[in-house]
Formats: sequence, structure tokens, C-alpha cells
Amino acid sequence: METPVVGVVGAGQLARMMQPAAIGLGIPLRLLAEAPDSSAAHVITDTTVGDYTDYDTLAAWAKGNTIVTFDHEHVSTAHLEALVADGVIVRPAPGALVHAQDKVVMRARLSSLGVPGPRHAVVVAADGVAAFASTVGGFPVVLKTARGGYDGKGVFVVDDEAGAAGVLASTPEAVAVLAEEKVDFRRELAALVVRAPSGQLAAYPVVESVQRQGICVE
Repeated sequence: METPVVGVVGAGQLARMMQPAAIGLGIPLRLLAEAPDSSAAHVITDTTVGDYTDYDTLAAWAKGNTIVTFDHEHVSTAHLEALVADGVIVRPAPGALVHAQDKVVMRARLSSLGVPGPRHAVVVAADGVAAFASTVGGFPVVLKTARGGYDGKGVFVVDDEAGAAGVLASTPEAVAVLAEEKVDFRRELAALVVRAPSGQLAAYPVVESVQRQGICVE
């Protein structure tokens, strides 16, 4: 049986953290990095520098891998679906990735499964935010851009309708905005469950995630 080659789109911290585990399993990693000085490119020698948003670049690089994965959620699902149609194995599948890319899709899916979460609504105007706030006990509420946010970016706590208007005015019209009730929580926990194509499941220990200014530091 040939050793699989895992291609990783992106060369950030998560790709870098894959390296020790991959070494332990004897699995080579190949990177598609945006820049030669990207974090993981310092420790993974098989690195191609290219634009992952360009399908031809992505497809040419993908041919050298047994399987393709990614270290961030900003890869075009349309590009990934095209790779799958061309016979490339992509894990997680594009249909799963979209739930990490789009908070509106994610909330809808979690709600359909009965998973408890903050009350929420898609909003397009400041008066809509005010109307939503009135259903959850008033301001403050949390506004989140549905796509593109990371490390605290795209997340805003607004205290009134004027604050909401400012956030909406600075958000591109093509980007949906999700309003959520502000939850008074004590700590944030991270849980990870993975499933193989065979149906085998593995659950990792629950850990506490420490956030400072929207960025995970521990």
C-alpha cells in the first residue's frame, strides 16, 4: 500500500501544527502557500507558492496529492466541488466546509438539529437590528458578518441602533449580517469529533479556549 500524500491548502498555524502528527504517522504533507514566508512553509519543505483562489493553480497543484484538505475555511467551495468532479478526494467535503464558511448556514443547520444556541436573525438595516433586540431583551446584541470573519474580525457588539447602522454601513452589500443575542458566558470550550469515510468515529478531549480581543491565545 502506497503512503498517502496529503495536500494542504494554506500554510498557516494549523498547517504547521499538522506537521508533527504527520511525521509520527509517516505521512508527507504538501502545501499550497500564499507566500514563501508563510508559517508552515518554514517547516514543510514540499511547498508550492500560488494563489489558491485561481482554479487552474489549485487544480494543477492538487494532482500531486492523494487527498486534499485545508488549514482555513476561505477556499472556494465551487473550486473544491470542481476538484471532486475531476476525481480529487477532498476532506472535509465541500458540503461540510460551507458550514464553517457561512455563519447563516451554520446557524440554520444547528437549529434544524435542535442544538441549543443564541437567538439570531439575518438583518439588513439598523431598524431591523433594533427590532431583533426588542425580542431578546434589548441591546447590546452581537452582529457578525456571515462570511470572511476570523480572529475577532467581522464580530461587533453594538449598544444601540446607531451603532448597528455604523456596522451595516461598513459591510459590503453582498455580505449577509447575522444578529445574535449577547450571551453571558463564563468560558469557551472546544470539542472535536472526526469521522472516517468508513464510518469510524473518534472524539478528542474537550479543551478550554482562551480568547483575548477575539484571538485564541491558549
